[in-house]
Amino acid sequence: MKPQRLSNISTPALVIDLSVMENNIRLMAQAFASGPCKLRPHFKAHKTPEIARRQLAAGSCVGITCATVGEAEVAAGLCDDVLIANEVLGNDKCRRVAALAKSIDVKVAVDSEQGLREISMAARDANSEVGVLVEVNIGFRAGTQPGQPAAALAQRVAETDGVRLRGLMGYEGAAMGIPERDKREAAARAAVGRLLVSVTAVSDAGLPCEIVSAGGTGTYDITGRMEGVTEIQAGSYVLMDTEYAKQDLPFAKAFWVLGTVISRPGATTVTADCGHKSCTQDHGMPQVKDLPGATVMFLADEHAMIGVPPGCSLGPGDRVALWPSHIDPTINLHDMIYVAEGEHVVDVWPVAARGYIEQRRES
Repeated sequence: MKPQRLSNISTPALVIDLSVMENNIRLMAQAFASGPCKLRPHFKAHKTPEIARRQLAAGSCVGITCATVGEAEVAAGLCDDVLIANEVLGNDKCRRVAALAKSIDVKVAVDSEQGLREISMAARDANSEVGVLVEVNIGFRAGTQPGQPAAALAQRVAETDGVRLRGLMGYEGAAMGIPERDKREAAARAAVGRLLVSVTAVSDAGLPCEIVSAGGTGTYDITGRMEGVTEIQAGSYVLMDTEYAKQDLPFAKAFWVLGTVISRPGATTVTADCGHKSCTQDHGMPQVKDLPGATVMFLADEHAMIGVPPGCSLGPGDRVALWPSHIDPTINLHDMIYVAEGEHVVDVWPVAARGYIEQRRES
């Protein structure tokens, strides 16, 4: 690519600090370099093949985690071991998973008879075998009930053609955002304890349970040290956001949304072109980078209204950068990422798995 400076790129734009990101990757790989538990980095956090390649190359990884079938189809070009940590239902999606299973080790989460029936039918039709992790409800989002109900569903998986029982998974999401370490640890241990009770029930039934998958960035060094957990699905650590920055984690914020000031409507306000079509606010307003005393007051479709301290010299044409509060949906708004070393853009990476690429392919 032709070398350029950040000051010359069109905005709004997503920017990564390459050295900070690579240090985050190195720190997480080191955390899982020894011990029985390994890392399965979550592709949904960044949806970008060039980042996933660096995570895998750093070591300590058993594969990649994905949230959607479309993500898994992109990730299959990077790694031959992919977990879709989500229930997959619908004929088209199940057929595509079954097709992937002919060339890679692909696993899906199952928490219902219906989900099991649909994925097994697609696998039988494709003459393939799909791995299954029974998802256990440990207090957040999805899953079958812990203990004997989880073991009963695992038994059904073991008896069903076209699929193979690989283990269990759970997500202690309710603990993930707790800023206080002691409270976060207590919540995580209580939640994952319900997953481990289910592991015991499955093992007591004589069923295989080689994989026990859980965790995330906020609990990587809590859940990842609990005996019986074999892998951690952390994702946000690679780039970080202001929500995770509230916690005492060793990872640094490595990405921001770059905007241009388009108006100075008042003595203490500026308006930039990086509204909520380029920067989400579901975990709170973004923070203004490198401008002490500035605060994002409101995000409209195309406008970020920013309060600035008296005497601030920002005016139309100047650049402003926002630290997002939530990495995953913010990146999902962008087609590409500008990779920076200092003020220089050294590469541009496509966000290849953004959006619902299933729908793009169908159309």
